[in-house]
Amino acid sequence: QVRLMESGGGSVEAGGSLKLSCTSSKDAATANAYCLGWFRQAPGKEREAVASIDRDGVTDYADSVKGRFTISLDRAKNTMYLQMNSLTPEDTATYYCAQDGRPWCQRGIGYSDYNYWGQGIQVTVSS
Repeated sequence: QVRLMESGGGSVEAGGSLKLSCTSSKDAATANAYCLGWFRQAPGKEREAVASIDRDGVTDYADSVKGRFTISLDRAKNTMYLQMNSLTPEDTATYYCAQDGRPWCQRGIGYSDYNYWGQGIQVTVSS
């Protein structure tokens, strides 16, 4: 029954940066999650995985964002982040954070069966 909320979205020009944050309504839920990730969905397209980080700090990224996006977790703040640099119009989408407190969750961007999701936040990159 964890409720997640994204923040930090908005509109930027191509080449700009944004940093998204994801916090949980339940204390320590994010800090104690085994699998965490960011997804995005553009209008008319399917949801796609962007980045993931597991409890051990191992990260994984979609090829389209490697070298530009960085996922991180601050357990002390119970917050997950997605630093997005060198943004392009192709990055325009609604971004969702997801977390899973179950130890059997699959690590990496191939996993999508997270038990907790945020409502999404808009990121718009103008050309």
